[in-house]
Amino acid sequence: MAVFLLKKRSVLLDGGTCGVKMRQLPFMWIICIIMLFIVYRTTNYQYQQTELDSRLDPFYSSKDSSLDMRSLNSLPRGIIQTRSDLELKPLWSTTSSKSKAKASNSSSHNLLAVPVGIKQKSNVDALVKKFLSANFTVILFHYDGNVDGWEDLEWSKDAIHIVAHNQTKWWFAKRFLHPAVVSIYDYIFLWDEDLGVENFDPGRYLEIVKSEGLEISQPALDPNSTGIHHRITIRSRTNRFHRRVYDIRGSTKCSDESEGPPCSGFVEGMAPVFSRSAWLCAWHLIQSDLVHGWGVDMKLGYCAQGDRSKKVGVVDSEYVVHQSIQTLGGQSLKKDSNPEESVKRHVVDVRSEIRRQSTYELQIFKDRWERAVKQDKNWEDPFKASQRRRQWYKQRRKSKVKLR
Repeated sequence: MAVFLLKKRSVLLDGGTCGVKMRQLPFMWIICIIMLFIVYRTTNYQYQQTELDSRLDPFYSSKDSSLDMRSLNSLPRGIIQTRSDLELKPLWSTTSSKSKAKASNSSSHNLLAVPVGIKQKSNVDALVKKFLSANFTVILFHYDGNVDGWEDLEWSKDAIHIVAHNQTKWWFAKRFLHPAVVSIYDYIFLWDEDLGVENFDPGRYLEIVKSEGLEISQPALDPNSTGIHHRITIRSRTNRFHRRVYDIRGSTKCSDESEGPPCSGFVEGMAPVFSRSAWLCAWHLIQSDLVHGWGVDMKLGYCAQGDRSKKVGVVDSEYVVHQSIQTLGGQSLKKDSNPEESVKRHVVDVRSEIRRQSTYELQIFKDRWERAVKQDKNWEDPFKASQRRRQWYKQRRKSKVKLR
């Protein structure tokens, strides 16, 4: 009897436990459904935000403090146009404008941007004609304020003219070549005005750049050019293009061990050419408050979209002549109470002042780079890492040779 009662109690307890479990089961299902719903809504919201970010502007993320994406929630997403350009638009449609639009849509888009002064009008005219014949869009940055002086040129009405007195091309580029504005263009040529282009063809140049996978490039400089600062930019008569230079002369020694600029992965600031992706990076590298751009060329390799020793190069077969004509600035006179003495004693060489300011800004840029590297704990220098790997492989090969 006692055994029977114990068994009955055990069955009742088991039944009670099962009943509790049965009652808990629907509750667990409800919890699971709620959790799945929350996950779905969160994932869907993140997807919509990401899609909105990419549609609105491929060059910003929602983490960018300068652009609050939530402020655009009041607009229907379909109304947002993600890309812009510098193409001139007609005020009314004509047959010629429609044919131009068709031609524009069916061909590749490339941009030439040049800071210009009226003193270099003849040289700029020859330069621009070369690029217009290759269907480039042309934008002129007038640093001397003289726009009317260009109106007699046939192509002037087809170019974009922007005026700001005594500003450098880096100042102009930072403010008027925002990546979202120039995103339609495959390549951006940011050139100086004093380049001779008699031996340069934009179409052939781009064929080489594309075939060799160069994200950042420049035409080689004719050896007779003035103002040559780095041997890597000098034209080699036997090459189609080159990515590095070997030179044991001077203070900078360039050998097989040289991993970076100015021996490899380097172009100078006078005639750089950027792919769309490289320009996105380079535009952010240009400092908003530093106008002369000194030091930027040494860091452009970080914008090469990969190994700078392969993605950065100098094209030899299409080369230019750098005339090194300094027209930004010049000389000015400071007046005092005695006009005769002012000419003798107060002649101010503005070029020397510009050089002093450039040197000062170079140091600021270097300090900022070093500070940024220290502060960003998640950033690792890709070129130092690759250099360590190369050294490790070299040491390994040497050890294998010794063992043999």
